[in-house]
Amino acid sequence: MMNIANMGQKLVRASLIVAFGAMLAGCGGPVDAPPATPPLEGARIGGPFTLTDQNGKTVSDTDFAGQYRLVYFGYSFCPDICPVDLQKLMRGLAQFEKADPARGAKIAPLFITVDPARDTPESLKPFVARYHPRLIGLTGTPDQIAAVAKAYVVTYNKVDGSAPDRYLMAHSQLAFLMDPAGKPLALLPLDDPSTDADEGAPAAVAADLAKWVQ
Repeated sequence: MMNIANMGQKLVRASLIVAFGAMLAGCGGPVDAPPATPPLEGARIGGPFTLTDQNGKTVSDTDFAGQYRLVYFGYSFCPDICPVDLQKLMRGLAQFEKADPARGAKIAPLFITVDPARDTPESLKPFVARYHPRLIGLTGTPDQIAAVAKAYVVTYNKVDGSAPDRYLMAHSQLAFLMDPAGKPLALLPLDDPSTDADEGAPAAVAADLAKWVQ
């Protein structure tokens, strides 16, 4: 049975995808004939941020200037959806890196927590290491996380659990591909938690990266 947090993820993700339009219609299509205009071109998504990475280092958006950015919001204590999404996104990135090392190296994968109270640098370090050697985990103060989430039109809220420290976080289930100037290009495919289909298969992620990364 889908828990409340997962249901919240599904509803927010669905509403945002409807608002953006049918951006994922081309997933898995030919990689040699991309649409002339990226699906998210002109969208007001992204912006400046200053956060802390899994090594305790201060990181700003300007540190990724000239790089594409794969940005996913979630939290390390998520029992199901976030780990699956990250696994498939990072496997998709690895497939793309293997097929085209030069273009793959241009992508900076970023995991931004929506649970800064528990996702300290110390807890993020082993978490992100499970998924990809270049995955950067970012945390910060509650205000810093609220600001970057707002910039990326990501919503989140705390859902009480069986104990004070066992709460869940309902949040938007979205993965953004940003261009080297930090502008949005497209949403990468993710699984819908209410279906059995493999919408976010690594091959689909790799195909979308090949479509937009130059």
